Amino acid sequence: MNILFVCTGNTCRSFMAEAIFNSLNNMEELTAKSAGIAVVPGSVSSSNACKIINEDINVDLSNREAIQLDEEILDQSDLILTMTYSAKDLLSNLSLEDSDRIFCITEYVGQKGEILDPFGGDIEVYKNTYEQLKNIILLLLKKLKEDRQN
Repeated sequence: MNILFVCTGNTCRSFMAEAIFNSLNNMEELTAKSAGIAVVPGSVSSSNACKIINEDINVDLSNREAIQLDEEILDQSDLILTMTYSAKDLLSNLSLEDSDRIFCITEYVGQKGEILDPFGGDIEVYKNTYEQLKNIILLLLKKLKEDRQN
C-alpha cells in the first residue's frame, strides 16, 4: 500500500509526516511519500522541520527538495491523506475518480481538527506540529494494522 501525505508546499507538514511514518512503520509493503499542492520550484524543506526530524529520528533531510503533486503521484497512491479539509476538498474536486481514497489525516484516524501549517513560526511551533503529527501517525499505524488483520 502506498500512502501519500499532502500539504501546501511540501516543506513542513507532509514532509514531516512522511519522515515520521517511515521511521515508525514496521509493516511490509507499506510505504509513504509526500507532495505539495502548490510547491515553489526549487524550494527545500524547512530548516526548523529538518532540525526536529534530525533530533528525533536522526535523519538529515536538509537538502530535500519539495515535490509538486501531479497526476502520476496521485495514480501511484492507494491512500491520500491531507493535512487540512480544504486540501482534501480541493483534491477531491480536481480528481473526482480518486475522491474515495482522499481524506484529511485527522478525519481518517477519527480525530477532530486539522494539522495547521507551522511555516514562519519559531522552533516551538514546529515542535508542536511535529508532536501532533507523531500522535496522529501512531493512530494511523494502529488503524492500518487493524485493517490488515480484518
